[in-house]
Formats: sequence, structure tokens, C-alpha cells
Amino acid sequence: MPLLRYAPPFMKQFTRICWLLLGVVFIFSGLVKLNDPIGTALKLEEYFEVFSKDFGSFFSVFIPHARVLSIFLSSLEVVLGVAVLLRWMLRQTLWVLLGLLVFFGFLTFYSAAFNKVTDCGCFGDFIKLTPWTSFFKDMVLLGLWAVVFSNQRYLRRVFAKGTLGVMYITIASAVAIGIGVRALGHLPYFDFLPYKVGNNIPQLMKPQEQARYQYVMERNGESKTFAEYPTDSTWKYKSMEVLNPEKSKPLITDFSIFDADGKDHTAEVLKGNKLLLIVQGAAEADRDRFKDIGELMAATAKSRKQIQPLIVTSSSPQEFDAFRHDVNLAGTYYFADATVLKSMIRSNPGFILLQNGVVKGKFHYHDIPDASKLEELL
Repeated sequence: MPLLRYAPPFMKQFTRICWLLLGVVFIFSGLVKLNDPIGTALKLEEYFEVFSKDFGSFFSVFIPHARVLSIFLSSLEVVLGVAVLLRWMLRQTLWVLLGLLVFFGFLTFYSAAFNKVTDCGCFGDFIKLTPWTSFFKDMVLLGLWAVVFSNQRYLRRVFAKGTLGVMYITIASAVAIGIGVRALGHLPYFDFLPYKVGNNIPQLMKPQEQARYQYVMERNGESKTFAEYPTDSTWKYKSMEVLNPEKSKPLITDFSIFDADGKDHTAEVLKGNKLLLIVQGAAEADRDRFKDIGELMAATAKSRKQIQPLIVTSSSPQEFDAFRHDVNLAGTYYFADATVLKSMIRSNPGFILLQNGVVKGKFHYHDIPDASKLEELL
């Protein structure tokens, strides 16, 4: 009898905690993705490419619409989280949440089980999760959902009913979509990438600390772990493990700038004051602002701060040569990996200002600065 007496109050409190966590996590997850909708779109493209290879070309249809889907799905997470916290149409909201959880659970399980996508992008670039961690996170959310769904009788009070509830959900939708659309047309509000303003690229190309190892050795059927490789030759090597894999690996591993002949210019680019015009791909680049871009490049070349303008692209030499003539873009140009350029800036084209390899400024093509602004940053 005492157990029965105390079970309902405990269950009521536990349900409310699960309800609160479920709503907050969905809002947080959606907002983090809306902070960088292009990054979320790139992750969706990665999933669609994998599925189109494994399950048929149907999924390739979604690749051109990845940015729209990025904002839609991220905004949906925010709106559903708000609806849960308001307890607005709670039963229907929970069914939609279940659909999302099952969908994301399938994605993360498939990625983890078959090693397809190494980072799910669940929390954008703010929190990196391994595939299995992502899957277990989805299972925890599914557990929270089950508690809330099974105990809705403890959540009868609705904080926004009727017209007021519709108004709140409409506002939440407008705010979420607005956040995503603005980030899409400019740059992320918060930059969590290795090339954010203030970061020292040459420094990040080096390990934070020396790698530390432990060695598993074997002798007469006995295994033993050593911090140093044993000098006793009777021990036979079995395996080796890096104790500090994250800190012993550079944060930036693939930054490389080269010319059409393959000659490396990375060290040159990371010295002095440089204004890099990043053209991720000539075919996809927005061509409307190249008159203003050309004027900035010309003004920068005459700067009293001796800023050298350079162009970096991932297009082929032939494709980019035709492109630069089409948009009347003059200047020295180099080449880099497409993935690196997408990580450097979420804008095509976009500008990065460097001072001895330190990122001093980043600009979307909708926010082209003037030469005096660049001088102020150096």
C-alpha cells in the first residue's frame, strides 16, 4: 500500500521532467541546425547520396532541395518543441515527434551499423557525436517520448489554448524560419568551424600535444599493458593504442592551396595580409555580385596595409578559367579541395581575411565590405 500511495506523485513529477527535457532538446537541436542551415544541408546531401547508392536513385531527387529541407526540418524541430512545452495539441504533436524520432533513429542506426556517415549533424557543428552516440541519444529521446505519451493524464493543463495557441505556434514558426533564412543569406550567427574568426590556421595544423601510447604485450599466454615499449625481448608485441587521439591529431588536417600545375602555395598564403575570395564551385556560385567583388579586389590591392587579394576555388582549371572571363574577375587564383572550402566559409563566393594565417574576418557575398573595413580589422 505505501508503494501505491507514493507511485503516482513520483510518476507525475518524472513525467513532467521528461516532458520538459523532450521539448527543450528539440528546440535546442533545431536552433543549432538553423544557426548553420548550409552545414545541415551538406549533411542531408551526404545522407541522400548514401541512400541513393544503397537503396536506389529515388533519394537523389532530394539533393537539389537540401537547403529547403534543412530549414523545414530544423524549423519543425523548434515548433514541435515549443508545442510540447505549451502542451498545445499534445497528443497530435507527440505522434509527429514519434515520426521524426523513428526517422532519425533509422538514420543514425544505419550510419553506425554500416559506417556510412561518421557524424549525424544532430547538433550541427556545436556538438560532434559519433554514429553510435547519436543512435543512443535518439533512443533516450524515444524513452522520454514513451514516458510522456503514456502519462499524458499528468499533463492536462494546456498553457495556450485555441486562438492563443495557434498564434504562439505561428510566431514560433516565423521566428524559426526567419533565423534559418537569415543565416542562409549571410553567415552562421555562431561559427563552430575550425576557420572561425580569431583562429590561427597554422597553429591548428599542428597537434595540440605529442601522441602518448600504451602497448599491449604478450608472454607465455599472459597479456600486459606497458606505458613504454618494453626492452625485454621476451615480450611479444600484440597491439598499440593512442591514449590522446583527439589532442594528438591536428584540428585542421587537409588545408592545402596549390596552383594549376600542382605546386603547393599553402605557406605563401599563410604569410602576410591576404584577402581570399573563396569560390567553392564556379557552376553553383552566385554571379550577381561579381562587379562589387571585382571592385573590392582592385581596391584591396592598393591598400596601405599591403593586403594581397587571392582567389581560391575547387573548380577545375578549365572550368574556372571560363568562369572568371564570364564574370570579368581578374587576379591570381589557386585551387583547394571542395570540402575544405565549404568548411572555411558558408558562402559561395565569400571572403576570408588572413593576417599571417590568423582569421581576422569572414564575409558573405551579401555583406561585401570596403577596403577601409578590412584595414580596420588588421
